Amino acid sequence: MKIHLITKWTIENYARFHTGSRSALRFWQLLVKGADWKSPQDILETFGSADLLGNGCDRVVFDIGGNKYRMICHYVFGEKQAHLFICWIGTHAEYTKLCNSNKQYTVSDY
Repeated sequence: MKIHLITKWTIENYARFHTGSRSALRFWQLLVKGADWKSPQDILETFGSADLLGNGCDRVVFDIGGNKYRMICHYVFGEKQAHLFICWIGTHAEYTKLCNSNKQYTVSDY
């Protein structure tokens, strides 16, 4: 199934203020655009370094730019397409702080 990315402007806005992330985020978007996902396992086949979060939250953490950046997304598989909602983008260090406060399962900045 094609992936409906919600919302692309979140990535563009982040890249505008974090210029070092631009090329890595563009490459990530290209991979998502060409992906064909029917299950969470398909996400892992496209992004081998991605981590599916537990606790029934249907979230995935993407390592971007050689693990310099992290993105948390919520995924939903519909009948005709998969939906990928961006919940949070930040540096690896910021992600570590988020995890230390146990907020990776609930954060929804966008």
